[in-house]
Amino acid sequence: MKLITAIVKPFRLDEVKNALRELGVNGLTVTEASGYGRQRGHTEVYRGAEYRVDLVPKVRIEVVVEDADADQVIDALVRAAHTGRIGDGKVWAVPVETVVRVRTGQRGPDAL
Repeated sequence: MKLITAIVKPFRLDEVKNALRELGVNGLTVTEASGYGRQRGHTEVYRGAEYRVDLVPKVRIEVVVEDADADQVIDALVRAAHTGRIGDGKVWAVPVETVVRVRTGQRGPDAL
């Protein structure tokens, strides 16, 4: 199994959820996040004063999938999150040793 994590722009969340739903992904976790990459934030003007926004709002999406489905899920996440502009985000996957469904005690793929 793989834990796939994506950091994307908040306004792309609905597109990402729809793409995952189309693949049959049953569950995901979404967390509000903030950070920066190469863009190092941006400058905004509020009431005539210019100020620097160092941490850009993002959304962190996490989903656990079977190894065989990981590449397809990653590709769908990238397509759904892509705008072609700086700050589109990142997607990565890491191995998962064990998953347990708390309610039933099921382990492994049955717990997904």
